[in-house]
Amino acid sequence: MKEQRRARAIAMTPDEIDAFLAEQRTCRVATVGVNGPHATPLWYVWHEGALWLTSLSRSQRWADLATDPRIAVVVDTGDAYTELRGVELRGSVEVVGEVPRTGEPVPELDGPEQAFADRYSGGAVGWDGRHAWLRLIPEKITSWDFRKIGG
Repeated sequence: MKEQRRARAIAMTPDEIDAFLAEQRTCRVATVGVNGPHATPLWYVWHEGALWLTSLSRSQRWADLATDPRIAVVVDTGDAYTELRGVELRGSVEVVGEVPRTGEPVPELDGPEQAFADRYSGGAVGWDGRHAWLRLIPEKITSWDFRKIGG
């Protein structure tokens, strides 16, 4: 993974990144398609060093990623300047499991799917036949925590 080169003084440690991504609930996903950039909010789960996203398999985002799997994802929070914190993850996604997800056993999904269900649906794992799983193993992570600025 590429190391963060700028703003190291406000960068989060790996443990801080893990805690931050576990605490937040919504990310913003940016893809590039034939009509240019496309950004949308999604729920996610950070599981064992990968960002797991469930996406409608008949969406602009899915069409974009089928053509070009490169993605940028931002998770951020804060209102005042000195409260701003965030993480940007970049890389290429891969599809895991069938498209759309119908519940066929996929051992690789056991952990992320349950973690997602625990986080967003009270622990009930379900498949609607319209969504499928994407996994981003980041090639680069950039983070910032403006609370680290002295003053």
